[in-house]
Amino acid sequence: MGIFEPYRAIGYITSSVPFSVQRLGTETFVTVGVGKAFQIYNCAKLTLVFVGPQLPKKIRALASYRDYTFAAYGNEIAVVKRAHQVATWSRHNAKVNMLLLFGEHILSVDVDGNMFVWRFKGIEENLTPLGHIKLDDKFTPTCVMHPDTYLNKVLLGSQEGTLQLWNISTKKRIYEFKGWGSSISSCVSSPALDVVAIGCTDGKIHVHNIRVDEKLVTFTHSTRGAVTALSFSTDGQPLLASGGSSGVISIWNLEKRKLQSVVRDAHDSSIVSLHFFANEPVLMSSSADNSIKMWIFDTTDGDPRLLRFRSGHSAPPRCIRYYANGRHILSAGLDRAFRLFSVIQDQQSRELSQRHVSKRAKKLRMKEEEIKLKPVIAFDCAEIRERDWCNVVTCHMDTAEAYVWRLQNFVLGEHILRPCSENPAPVKACAISACGNFAVLGTAGGWIERFNLQSGISRGSYLDTSERKRCAHHGEVVGVACDSTNTLLISAGYHGDIKVWDFKRCELKSRWEIGCSVVKIVFHRINGLLATVADDLVIRLFDVVALRMVRKFEGHTDRVTDLCFSEDGKWLLSSSMDGTLRIWDVILARQIDAVHVNVSVTALSLSPNMDVLATAHVDQNGVYLWVNQCMFSGVLNIDSYASGKEIVSVKMPTVSSVEGSEDKHPTNPVVDRTESKETSVPSTFDGQIPDLVTLSLLPKSQWQSLINLDIIKARNKPIEPPKKPEKAPFFLPSIPSLSGEISFKPSESTNDEDAENDREENKRRSDLPPSQFQQLLQSSAEVGNFSLFTDYIKGLSPSNLDMELRMLQIIDDDDVEEVDKRPEFIPIELLLNYFIHEISCRNNFEFIQAVIRLFLKIHGETIRCHVKLQDKARELLEVQSTVWERIDKLFQSARCMVSFLSNSQF
Repeated sequence: MGIFEPYRAIGYITSSVPFSVQRLGTETFVTVGVGKAFQIYNCAKLTLVFVGPQLPKKIRALASYRDYTFAAYGNEIAVVKRAHQVATWSRHNAKVNMLLLFGEHILSVDVDGNMFVWRFKGIEENLTPLGHIKLDDKFTPTCVMHPDTYLNKVLLGSQEGTLQLWNISTKKRIYEFKGWGSSISSCVSSPALDVVAIGCTDGKIHVHNIRVDEKLVTFTHSTRGAVTALSFSTDGQPLLASGGSSGVISIWNLEKRKLQSVVRDAHDSSIVSLHFFANEPVLMSSSADNSIKMWIFDTTDGDPRLLRFRSGHSAPPRCIRYYANGRHILSAGLDRAFRLFSVIQDQQSRELSQRHVSKRAKKLRMKEEEIKLKPVIAFDCAEIRERDWCNVVTCHMDTAEAYVWRLQNFVLGEHILRPCSENPAPVKACAISACGNFAVLGTAGGWIERFNLQSGISRGSYLDTSERKRCAHHGEVVGVACDSTNTLLISAGYHGDIKVWDFKRCELKSRWEIGCSVVKIVFHRINGLLATVADDLVIRLFDVVALRMVRKFEGHTDRVTDLCFSEDGKWLLSSSMDGTLRIWDVILARQIDAVHVNVSVTALSLSPNMDVLATAHVDQNGVYLWVNQCMFSGVLNIDSYASGKEIVSVKMPTVSSVEGSEDKHPTNPVVDRTESKETSVPSTFDGQIPDLVTLSLLPKSQWQSLINLDIIKARNKPIEPPKKPEKAPFFLPSIPSLSGEISFKPSESTNDEDAENDREENKRRSDLPPSQFQQLLQSSAEVGNFSLFTDYIKGLSPSNLDMELRMLQIIDDDDVEEVDKRPEFIPIELLLNYFIHEISCRNNFEFIQAVIRLFLKIHGETIRCHVKLQDKARELLEVQSTVWERIDKLFQSARCMVSFLSNSQF
């Protein structure tokens, strides 16, 4: 186990799998696939409401019905009820490509032409299909649909261009349509009976009457590519929406039989699914560009406008960096998008605006991608100036300008920074000063210039008079950095020269040579260390003040892609194309951990709290989070987690941290990968999830009142004693009793009579049978099952439970030897046994913790004075520590999220 363990992946919205829409009550939900897991969004605001378990392979098809989600992966179909996989259907011998919800049945079709019919009522008992149909060898299915009112019948389209109508009940083919000489890519049923729309790979859409086998109308896409998705409007407007492989959505008017509108830049990739909401002028679309969009038809010209959307990077991110004290991550990808991801709430993730890209693209009749800025290759930010002016500066690929961004409004800034306007060259490096007032840019021509971020005006350039030409470096500037006091500026040239400048005077103070080409530099402002990466794959650390090398790290076998210091400067993290992620201890000058992932890391960033590491990987569109075990385990020894020089292979974080189970009854979704030591904790009940705790589900105020009972009593204490009523009866004076019955106050007597009465009263009380509290405790201890006793004390009010525990209090304990002879001693010992049992079983966890606190507060002194009770207390402490340590290891990810929430302002 390494220092950083996989946590989760963010930035994934959807994939190339068609979504599944269902309506539950008044709300509509859409289920989308994201790799090996699926996500469910509420269509009201496209908020993420659920993430499914992680399946063994990537999802190829989806279907949903109420609480059930059917996901096809490989040759199998997983049946998931909410978060638990309750069954696995595995009769296919080839990859399953399509799933169709068909009444009370699910229809699955694989690439070999095998079609199975499954019944999902009584799923856990019925793992065998109801029927099997083998299609012809010359018929390769590409789409399947159920025509409305056609009982037990489905229509299948083929790659050969033909269609077949099958009766799944009789397992017979009813009719075969010849087709239109092109492969069929999609088909959908219309609100009109017997009418379907068929999309072909040649870009044509055929509206056909399948009852009489007659063509009604044919539409042709203006753009090249196949028709990948179709949907009919059901709100009364005669509209047909079609999506193509070029990302264009076309709206066809069926009455006028012509094209009504075209959304050219609907998506950046092929349209996967289209769906008109029932009786609403709203169309939802998904694409392989990792986005879901909703369009509404409420304009006068009939053109749809974008209502709401959720999107992520459509190409792998290249640069990432934590922002806002670790609550957000800035990410720049090859898709020309600059995004802000929220680590806490996915709804807050968004793309930074680039000044009306959609309007400009529509006006110029160009794609949005062509209007956007080129991909970002480097950026820097200063949180201190977020509310004042632009606080982010970006360098773009093959661009001689740098752009500033106002992160408070999530928009592109008003200034464009152009260094060395006389001889422009692409900007390669940028840095913002610690005060947030200045931005320093380095170009491919060796020029370094400083700008004021508020005005965008140049404030001087850094020139080295010893160079042949008028510049700062002879070659490309690969990195610039500013210290924390605006005193020094550090720059690195491609040819291996590191230079230190006076920040204000723009004068060269010192320089040194590394001896080989420099690829990247990272500067830590607090400790003044500069980390450099050269072509020889060696990481060198330099003390900028002392102007000498202080550390040298070797170990990577391929190009180093990124470096990152921890906030305290004690760790240096590095990633390489050899697939390793290494952690170097700067103080000890050694490698303390190294992990290997299947996909190489291209960028990394460690949160300011050092609790979560964010990474970007080759050909992966998401951002992956890793949790720091040392921050949440309570174990201070890093060597217990770190592997040292040994490289450990780990799996990448997933969208869902819940693993799917192929058993009929799901097991614990959280897997403990650490080797647990043998303890004396007894086995749990059959219904208990292994290694987890079960809460009591009591109101929070009930068990919290036990903890703060003294405070509550002090707060509710009357200011003055109760006054006797003016007209109180003089006879039969009564006193309150615990049982609620009326007790009459005895007449006054002499002192001897009072003493005699007290002795008789004590004798009478000792002869009374034990209370229900003690009876249930005694009987439960005899049978070894405390469930009845637990239910009883859970039903007591906090004050009554406090009274029951105080009734057992041993007051006259001057003679310790006589304590165990007191009748209250036995219930105290039984209560300690009860606590040991309940903590071991991990039932009613938070309620038992509150009761233990109250019990120790009342009887702590008695336990301290008696050896037998001390042994029981030690045993309780051992069990408590063992259970809590195990839970702590399992829920490090959850505690990480709590840490984020505690630091957030939301």
